[in-house]
Amino acid sequence: MEAVIVIGAGLAGSEAAWQLARRGVPVRLMEMKPEKMSPAHHSPDFAELVCSNSLRSDQMENAVGLLKEELRRCGSLIMACADGHRVEAGGALAVDRHAFARAVTERLRAHPNITVEEGEVTAIPRSGNVLIATGPLTSQALSDEIAGLFPGSRYLNFFDAAAPLVTFESVDMDSAWFASRYDRGTPDYVNCPLSEEEYDAFWRELTCAQEAEVHGFEDSGVFEGCMPVEVMARRGRDTLRYGPLKPVGLKDPKTGREPFAVVQLRKDNAQGSIYNLVGFQTHLKWPEQRRVFSLIPALKNAEYVRYGVMHRNTFLDSPRLLDRYYRVRGQERLMFAGQITGVEGYVESTASGCLAAMELSRRLEGKPPIDFPRETAMGAMALYISDPSVVNFQPMNVNFGLIPPLEYRVKGKRNKNAALSQRALEKLGELDLA
Repeated sequence: MEAVIVIGAGLAGSEAAWQLARRGVPVRLMEMKPEKMSPAHHSPDFAELVCSNSLRSDQMENAVGLLKEELRRCGSLIMACADGHRVEAGGALAVDRHAFARAVTERLRAHPNITVEEGEVTAIPRSGNVLIATGPLTSQALSDEIAGLFPGSRYLNFFDAAAPLVTFESVDMDSAWFASRYDRGTPDYVNCPLSEEEYDAFWRELTCAQEAEVHGFEDSGVFEGCMPVEVMARRGRDTLRYGPLKPVGLKDPKTGREPFAVVQLRKDNAQGSIYNLVGFQTHLKWPEQRRVFSLIPALKNAEYVRYGVMHRNTFLDSPRLLDRYYRVRGQERLMFAGQITGVEGYVESTASGCLAAMELSRRLEGKPPIDFPRETAMGAMALYISDPSVVNFQPMNVNFGLIPPLEYRVKGKRNKNAALSQRALEKLGELDLA
């Protein structure tokens, strides 16, 4: 059997190589370190954790906790090494990052089906099965190669600006209403009104809120072409009211009049479970986003599935380019995994590499795909990144808003999430994961 080429030995690439190798598929794992290091990496080991040693919550009431358990049941190398080198962190899974990366590296290098090739990859092989998992800091040469695969498409390599996303069920609809401006077309927007007093309180806090740090591999280009909402606010009290918070053409059904200001939410997925804060690209620290945006009455108890971000990122317009198996549409020998596909986070990157490799190994054996259902965290993520109905596609962490709701009522958020996790694992148990 011809070897599968896996480019990149981060979390996604390492997991993909392992899943293929353990199923008898030969792998050529190509990694540019230590010959060439990106600005964010310092260790020659694989699966280097750059920003944090935490893999976030390990509780089943949290979507990332569910995702980790699904990975364990799929025989994940990353999860095995993380569990083997965990450090005390309460309900989170945190690891000794150096011991963790060393363990992943040793197990991959020792596997008889894996050949490690060091050095930068600057050209995509023109034949054979190739899985690209080079992450958000893909080298310029390879980034240009990838862009060449999709002429005229929205392949992105820029300073990413994304507004926060909230779950619809957490929006206080007693303080909001559905409508489109001037009642034109269908009532697609959730409108969150503010009185003059409420707006002034929100505006004042927004102008003095703390911004996130700019990392060493970013620069002032982060704000080019997309002004953060807090920068707009500092330009004057009414700037937002003539921009993203303009109330023109929106009558509050409770009063019959236009509010002083309106924050609009736009549906972000086909199910209508997640909404985008329109025009709220921001560089504020995440706790500050929660604090300041909670001053909007309809969002006082909002559940954020993604906070606003402005940072350098490289990712595909996956809903138009990839299928649910992380394969390039029309060029199925090419696959992508990790943050370059639009999944956000260490565990999510691992899961994308796991699913892509499992599906590829089955295809090489002539078996039908597994088709992880939407009720599972792995399936929900894969279906999100490949859903053409997703507008303004941006990277996202796994969250319960991507998973269909229960068909029965459960009291309490934690109990509901636990029930969603239980259902997911039952669905996973029905699959042939071999």
